[in-house]
Amino acid sequence: MSDLVITGGTVLDGTGAPPRTGDVGITAGRIDAVASPDGATRIDARGMVVCPGFIDLHSHADFSIAGHPGADTAVTQGVTTLVTGNCGWSPFPVGDLAALRAASAFLAPELDWSWTDAAGYADAVDATRPAVNLALQVGHSALRLAVLGGAERAPEPAELAEMGALLAAAAGQGVWGFSTGLIYAPGAYADTGEVTALARVAAAHGLLYSTHMRNEADTLLDAVREALATARDTGVRLEISHLKAMGRSNHGAVTEALRILDEARADGVDVTCDVYPYTASSTTLTSRLPAWALDGGVARLLERLADGPTRERVASGLRDRMTRDVDPEGVVIAELPPGPFTAARGRSIADVARELGTDPAEAALQVLAAHEGAVSVVNHAMAADDVRTVLQHPATSVASDGWVLRPEGRGRPHPRSFGTFTRVLGPYVRDGDLPLTAAVHKMTGLPAARLGMADRGVLRPGAVADVAVLDPATVTDRSTYDEPWQLSTGVQHVLVAGEPVLADGALTGARPGRVLRRAPRP
Repeated sequence: MSDLVITGGTVLDGTGAPPRTGDVGITAGRIDAVASPDGATRIDARGMVVCPGFIDLHSHADFSIAGHPGADTAVTQGVTTLVTGNCGWSPFPVGDLAALRAASAFLAPELDWSWTDAAGYADAVDATRPAVNLALQVGHSALRLAVLGGAERAPEPAELAEMGALLAAAAGQGVWGFSTGLIYAPGAYADTGEVTALARVAAAHGLLYSTHMRNEADTLLDAVREALATARDTGVRLEISHLKAMGRSNHGAVTEALRILDEARADGVDVTCDVYPYTASSTTLTSRLPAWALDGGVARLLERLADGPTRERVASGLRDRMTRDVDPEGVVIAELPPGPFTAARGRSIADVARELGTDPAEAALQVLAAHEGAVSVVNHAMAADDVRTVLQHPATSVASDGWVLRPEGRGRPHPRSFGTFTRVLGPYVRDGDLPLTAAVHKMTGLPAARLGMADRGVLRPGAVADVAVLDPATVTDRSTYDEPWQLSTGVQHVLVAGEPVLADGALTGARPGRVLRRAPRP
């Protein structure tokens, strides 16, 4: 007899197979071979879709889960596993703590920093009893900060070996991947040789390599080729993070990028990509500065902004980007620490410049200098057709790139934290852009396969009972750029290892999640 049976729903098993109508039984946190409803607790799913819980392949929730382990924004979308450590950022390994804290401040970390490595971090998260699971990756920028600090230079051979040893140690402690963020200092200071050397370590330990590529604008295709060269040279499994083309002059380039990826797959390269269903990105304002300005970290940036001639050099570099791929009208302040520009949340850098009577580059530097360099922005720079093109490709997973887990707060965070998965299941599926079966596969079986998770992302006998039940007619996102603090609706039930964390659309308060530790290679 099953402990719990979900009855009468349309079952999408996460593999991309056609739907079937039937029951799903759960016993001891796993899917039963045969659902046996006698005496079991029942969930009536008539008119609903029953599918695996969603796996968010690209999240930064490792910086926010301790502050809100209930993970309301994820649970109400049907997400049961958050894959963290993306874009080169992870809260471990910790070498120079001050440097790591300052460099990741734009993510508004809610951490006590009481660990030094992946194992210590995982133990700390488990102690908070999260509602959802986390699958960790280790970030390249964190490795660089631990060994080199924020210096803009190549590592010495011994230093590169030390970075590789830290990566191998994290693999031995159960991380699932290695990531780079090659537009962010200090990761941006690495040449292809450094990245390839570390990707080779990742490949030797069976890790996924996730990369926020070196460029997503005018040299997007070169960045794709660089990532593919790393995969070819090392044999590492490659995930292109949030594939997109930034800037009006680059719209349409994703079609060629996808063609290059298809060609590489045909040649035997194990590569896929992911996407979020929005035409704006979100990142740190410092990422728009010339890379040299961050040499030495945020503290050195602030010193440079206090020096007149050096500040002008930084402004000149930013002005150059504003003539090419950064539109100040579309760069909107999302969050920043308390200070003189607090009221500018939700306003563009161009708006701030007009109010100050200066140009947008100088306005951006004033905001950064006044707020400790910790300014996150929403950047409106993509085309809707490009988003749709990437989403429809069969090798694309759905992923949020979000980190806000609280249901309410300050600032204007990107709505992707609140509605990525329900936006795809709602507007994109109902408008005919994507079949429901394909959408579910992109959120479940496909990301699980990329990570190498054999018992999640699918509904089959013996798999862990991470399950979502949703109403396909009403599921939708409600969060907007102007009013982001709104939870999704239409997901009715969410189970994590068979325990309800959402029931009849309401959070239960249960917190059965944990850090999923990957078994290291022998």
